Amino acid sequence: MARRSSSTPPPEEYTERIVDIDVQSEMQGSFLEYAYSVIYSRALPDARDGLKPVQRRILFSMAEMGLRPERGHVKSSRVVGEVMGKYHPHGDAAIYDALVRMAQPFSMRLPLVDGHGNFGSPDDGPAAMRYTEARLAPAALLMTTSLDEATVDFVPNYDDQLQQPDVLPAAYPNLLVNGASGIAVGMATNMAPHNLVEVISAARHLIKHPDASLDDLMRFVPGPDLPTGGRIIGLDGIREAYETGRGSFRTRATARIESITPRRKGIVVTELPYTVGPEKVREKIVELARAKKIQGISDVVDLTDRSHGLRLVIEIKNGFNPDAVLEQLYKLTPMEDSFGINNVALVDGQPRTLGLRELLRVYVDFRLDVVRRRSEYRLGRREERLHLVEGLLVAILDIDEVIAIIRSSDDAEIARTRLTQVFDLSQPQAEYILELRLRRLTKFSRIELEQEAEDLRRQIEDLRAILGDEALLRRVVSDELAEVAKQHGTPRRTVLLASAGAPAATTTPLEVADDPCWVLLSSTGLLARTADAEPLSGSPDRHAHDAVVAAVRTTARGEVALVTSRGRALRLPVLELPALPPTNGAPSLAGGAPLGAFVDLPAAERVLTITSLDPASKGLALGTAQGVVKRVVPDHPGGRADWEVIGLKDGDEVVGATELRTGDEELCFITSDAQLLHFPASVVRPQGRPAGGMAGIKLAAKAAVVWFGAVDPAREAVVVTVSGSTGALPGTEPGSVKVTPWSEYPGKGRGTGGVRCHRFLRGEDTLILGWAGASPARASAANGSALDLPEATGKRDGSGTPAAAPIAAVAAPAGTTAVTA
Repeated sequence: MARRSSSTPPPEEYTERIVDIDVQSEMQGSFLEYAYSVIYSRALPDARDGLKPVQRRILFSMAEMGLRPERGHVKSSRVVGEVMGKYHPHGDAAIYDALVRMAQPFSMRLPLVDGHGNFGSPDDGPAAMRYTEARLAPAALLMTTSLDEATVDFVPNYDDQLQQPDVLPAAYPNLLVNGASGIAVGMATNMAPHNLVEVISAARHLIKHPDASLDDLMRFVPGPDLPTGGRIIGLDGIREAYETGRGSFRTRATARIESITPRRKGIVVTELPYTVGPEKVREKIVELARAKKIQGISDVVDLTDRSHGLRLVIEIKNGFNPDAVLEQLYKLTPMEDSFGINNVALVDGQPRTLGLRELLRVYVDFRLDVVRRRSEYRLGRREERLHLVEGLLVAILDIDEVIAIIRSSDDAEIARTRLTQVFDLSQPQAEYILELRLRRLTKFSRIELEQEAEDLRRQIEDLRAILGDEALLRRVVSDELAEVAKQHGTPRRTVLLASAGAPAATTTPLEVADDPCWVLLSSTGLLARTADAEPLSGSPDRHAHDAVVAAVRTTARGEVALVTSRGRALRLPVLELPALPPTNGAPSLAGGAPLGAFVDLPAAERVLTITSLDPASKGLALGTAQGVVKRVVPDHPGGRADWEVIGLKDGDEVVGATELRTGDEELCFITSDAQLLHFPASVVRPQGRPAGGMAGIKLAAKAAVVWFGAVDPAREAVVVTVSGSTGALPGTEPGSVKVTPWSEYPGKGRGTGGVRCHRFLRGEDTLILGWAGASPARASAANGSALDLPEATGKRDGSGTPAAAPIAAVAAPAGTTAVTA
């Protein structure tokens, strides 16, 4: 092969053609072309159906595949491949991301895709498309219905081999209902979701009143309705956005303060701002707590699941005000977020910023055009069908001649021509008669054809009326929208608040103040603290649930001690107790916590009372089952959780304990053999904690102390005794109850036998309950319900009257339980 010399000029076809262009002009042209492509073909939704091209192509492709709600799911990868291969050649990732978003109930107010599998959460992405499945949601059928009735224009796909809709018919205002977000070149859109029923109501009002003002429409659409619920704080930004197309509003999580354990309060978050996930909030709280920028939080637990929905539990430390902590969370974490509205959408192929009225106007005009085109299409089809039915009816009336003409014709063309001439038929009618099946020649078929012709004439008349009357066309569109709202509408999820007045004022202190309060113990073993310094004032309520058997005045950040039957004192911080709301009468411990939440005691040990740890107190008085009495000096070892207050003998236990307020109280024993002894507390010398006490009452053989306590001689007091049988099961025998004035019982010396306080009836041999204290006394059953007591009598050694139900506890009226054991 000969080689060409380097000096030989190249052939003409290889000659270089260099064209000088202006780089600036080329860059401008290329950039504008790219920008236009991104704006029109990718990033911005159409104001008519509210869809971006990729979303529209996904819904159209799934409709073409027959993936209706009543059919089974198919792999998402199959849908993505179908869309990418036919209509959207921009990569599978973009298509799958759009498919996923349309299936997420936390992203769209009315999801368009019914997803099966892991389609992600606000914090995590979805599984790969090969693992998930999808089909059209019921709402998507409203977007694609009537596509085959020439309601919208079709355009070629990217390779001009297929046709795709330029816009979907959209039977509801999808852009307002589901919102949109996208970033184009030089512009972006961010539209908030709304409630379907509210938006349709506004659209129907605009159809009926084309000159409606923005204020008129906002009566129906007061603000966005976010898929995740929550609260919108402040409506000024919403009004601005509805007027100009741009604005912003603040969204706030829905949270409530609960007792997550008997000893701890917590903030339970059930709804978060739009696009904010629980893990994002949790990480931010942990970060702020480690940096010590937020206080009062001990733990954050995400209990969110598919069965119960969102539940983020934020545990509050004792001593901190939950309302103030919640205020900090709103200020420093994504629990309060801002949403910026930028209503940019394509109108006639051009991006425009639209307010609420303009958005509804574009949709209403589009829907009127869709229904008009659909009516024209249906009118044409029904007129064509009526024309054929009328020709068929003519042929059936003289079918013998029709058959003869056809049989005598050489071919179909001649038969068609002869039919048109003999019966004055059109070419389509003749063709339809030639294709007639013999089974249509029955008498019944003729009746069907006549009925069909009548129905077609009526439908044609209705369609012509719609096309000829603009008001009727508007009414049809309005009625169809109303039906959509009825079938697919849901209640509003987002609460609209005019201002940020809830949940806490900016002056709320973070830590609980060391204010005076009362610690209360009920007859059913419930513990609580009050929120007031004087909650025990007011008249007692005889029918209030549960009796307060012990109360100690202290402070919210102080400590008290629980005294047990084994002679121990257990330290208890007041802040760990649940706080009761303020009350004007006798306190109710329905909001209290059981003793088991604070102390873990053996089965044979029980809590008797509460005592303060004030060194200035007059000390604690104790009485045991074997008749021992002791006054304990106020010596409370610091740093210890429990300590002994009496040295008990084998087989003995403490049956009563009470804190002395003045030191002038009368100490009282009541025994099982109905003996009562009281003497001044001053005759009992205070002893140290390990001491075993001294003789209190002299007991008869087999007798034991059933009650010990202190009575203030300055108050009117009574003695309550209940007799029964030792053979009965405890708590099953009502027994005989007697109430006697305290003054009927003379005092005697310490260590003596006392006086009779109750006479047994036949079948009774023991006291099953005794009590002495301020009048009037209150009794309660084992479940805490109030029981009536008889009136006080003057017989100190008389017998009782039958009780209506077993009495479990007796207490003094409100305001005097501080001296009650």
